[in-house]
Formats: sequence, structure tokens, C-alpha cells
Amino acid sequence: MSSFEEYANGYTVSQSSTDIRSQFIKKTYIHLALALLALAAIDGFILNTPALLNPLLSLFSGGKMGMLIVFGLYVGVSFLAQKWANSSTSKTIQYVGLATYVAVTAVIFVPLLYMAQRLTGDSSLITQAALATAGLFLGLTAVAFTTKKDFSFMGGFLRIGGFVVLGLIVASMIFGFSLGIWFSGAMILFMGGAILYDTSNVMHHYRSDQYVAASLSLFASVAMLFYYMLRFLMSLASND
Repeated sequence: MSSFEEYANGYTVSQSSTDIRSQFIKKTYIHLALALLALAAIDGFILNTPALLNPLLSLFSGGKMGMLIVFGLYVGVSFLAQKWANSSTSKTIQYVGLATYVAVTAVIFVPLLYMAQRLTGDSSLITQAALATAGLFLGLTAVAFTTKKDFSFMGGFLRIGGFVVLGLIVASMIFGFSLGIWFSGAMILFMGGAILYDTSNVMHHYRSDQYVAASLSLFASVAMLFYYMLRFLMSLASND
């Protein structure tokens, strides 16, 4: 999810011809699909390569300070990657931004994916989370495209909500309390709103040459939707 205001002063895709709009949307969703496939491939490789998996698991089990440092690096690198993807001067820098964001997201996902496999002994929870994420994403995308509604009014709420979420995550790391199933459920709803917002921006507020930035914004929301969907399903499974 990212703000569209910086795009609004240019010649947006909504003002373009039907052919240009369709090409922009096609490129955006192709890049999104490739980014998601890359995420799955990177995480699959790491989980099946002990030489990479074990050091990463050790890194994420480094106590409160270690977790805060890792989380801070993730937020910082993610911000930089989005800035690169939004570059208006270099297509290469845009792709570097997208690739960087995919890579850092894959690393952050490793501990949760590993725990999901350990909980059930297989990848069934991961598959269920992926299918549920795909279904919700397709449904929300259909709503946005069929209604053609501009959901940009949600931007302020999502930004404020994002800061609240960051604060809760940092507080949980510092004070050691758990963000349980209700938090995961709330985040699923929150990321659903983010997908509506991002899809609306794809339809109305990007320029036709900004499909890399548009795909990164969608990727960020879909990836986080999957993350919290998996957490939610893991909480249900552990309570059985």
C-alpha cells in the first residue's frame, strides 16, 4: 500500500485511451504475479536449504533487541525499496526497488512459514492461507473493477491505521505481550481495505508508465494479507 498523491498531478491512466489503460493494468498484474512467484520461490529455497534457514532462524531468535533491530531494518529497507520503485527517472531503479522489496519480504516470512510447517508437519496451513488470500484478493479486485469506485478516501484512515499497527508491533516486542488471533483477524480486514485502495489507485491515479510502482503497492498488501491469514489459521490450529 502506498499513497497516490505524488501521481495525481500528472497525466493519469484514467485519462488515457482504453488501449493504454488496458496495457497498464495488464503490465501491473503481470508484475504482481511475477513478484508473488518470486516470493514463493525464494522462501521455498530458503526453507529447503539448512545453510540459509538456520542462520536466519538464529537471527530472528535474538531476543527483544535483536527483533527490534530486524524489524527496524525491514521497515527502513521497505521504505527505500518503495521510494526506488516510485522513481520517475530510471526504470532500472524501479525494478531494483521491486526486487529488493520482494527479497526482504521473503526473509521476514521465513520464521512464520517454518513454524507453520512445524505445527502441522507439512505445508497444508500455508496452502490454505495462500488459497484464502487468493480468493479474498480476487473478490476485492472484482469489487473495485466492477463498481469502478474511487476508494482514495480510505488513504487517510489506512495511513493512521498503519502507524497504530507499527506501534502495537513494536510495543509487543518491547513488553513481550502476544498479538493474538484477534489482531490477525483485524489485520486481515485492514489489508482487505488496503487492497481496495491500491486497486482503485491502479484504475484512477497512477501514470501509465508506473506499473512497477503499482505492482509493488499491490504486492505489499497481498503479501501482508497472506502473512496475517497464515497467522490466523495457525492460531486456530493450535487451539484445536
